[in-house]
Amino acid sequence: MFSLGIVGAGQFAGQFAKLWRLHPDVGDIYVTDLRPDRAARLAADYDLAGTFPSYEEMLGSVDAVAIFTQRWTHGPLVVQALRAGKHVYSSVPMAVTEAEIAAIIEAVRDTGLTYMMGETSYYNPATVYARDKAATGAFGRLFYAEGDYVHDMDLGFYDAYRYSGGENWKATASYPPLLYPTHSIGGVLGAWQTYATSVSAIGVSDDRGDGVFDKEVSQFGNDFSNATALFEVAGGGAFRINEFRRVGYPSHVRESRFRFFGTEASLEQLVNVSLWQDREDVTDITEHLRPVATLSPDDPSLQHIAPALRDAFTSGSAPVHDRSRLPREFANVSNGHEGSHHFLADDFVSAVNSGSLPPVNAWVAARYTLPGIVAHESARQGGVRLEVPDFGDAP
Repeated sequence: MFSLGIVGAGQFAGQFAKLWRLHPDVGDIYVTDLRPDRAARLAADYDLAGTFPSYEEMLGSVDAVAIFTQRWTHGPLVVQALRAGKHVYSSVPMAVTEAEIAAIIEAVRDTGLTYMMGETSYYNPATVYARDKAATGAFGRLFYAEGDYVHDMDLGFYDAYRYSGGENWKATASYPPLLYPTHSIGGVLGAWQTYATSVSAIGVSDDRGDGVFDKEVSQFGNDFSNATALFEVAGGGAFRINEFRRVGYPSHVRESRFRFFGTEASLEQLVNVSLWQDREDVTDITEHLRPVATLSPDDPSLQHIAPALRDAFTSGSAPVHDRSRLPREFANVSNGHEGSHHFLADDFVSAVNSGSLPPVNAWVAARYTLPGIVAHESARQGGVRLEVPDFGDAP
């Protein structure tokens, strides 16, 4: 059992605070935030042990931290925690530069501590199904896959950035789509045991004209609201991802979707339909991959989450999910992101307590994150093909 500090009391942190509070192998839970009022509210809402006025003070008092701060801040905070002797759960992405990723891997290797990135698409029902099929050889040789993270800004992201960014929210709402690639790449590589070796990407400059995705306003000098990247993979083959923030698509129903093609069979997932196919037949597996809602979007526990984002936090597990390893305390508790939250919360606890590598460890997280960083640079250069460095397999 270990004590845990939650860093960042935003809209996402509460869902995991609730699960870790219920987990029988987690001890006291604390929270810190640059906004003390938000930390105090999170602690009160989930009956946590207390708050700390700063990250530094928290690091002196807990065994592990879970980082839910803004997406471009994760890298340095992770390294600081590891070097302070703390296990780390980090929300996505892992980091925003190759140097930050290298520093995390070096710190994990030096300390032997647990690092886990909480990538939801690893437990997307289509990814779970494809992972199981790939393990049995049912695809034959996988040679192509697609991963889409299609989340329109109007469906929750404006509210989320206003909540986290304050008066200057438009400067950060322009965060480059390809620097948030794990919800598309993670679902592909979570099933296909390979990694990207090169990429060519195209970005689409935004034309909304509202100051978001405006280079003159953007903290990141970014005007791409949509981007597409094509990756070459080790061992032969390719995968394509889409990261769309201006798109006519019901992302509140399904924001990540995947397709896999092998020499013997294929899998295709749309908003409300999932199909397994071979040369002779098509099998509708929609219900096997459909999560069952466990919570109404109007539930009071979702009061701090923007209304347009609440659907992502109300899904339960799908039949394809094997819940047998989960603590019984999770049994009738709201899940989220197509059934992933329960598994992610338990993965971290199990890894810390057993000393084992979590599924999305530092080396896997690098393979989910760094390709997007290189893809963004390719798009900035007009689609030039660039090599994707690789940090290798976990030791």
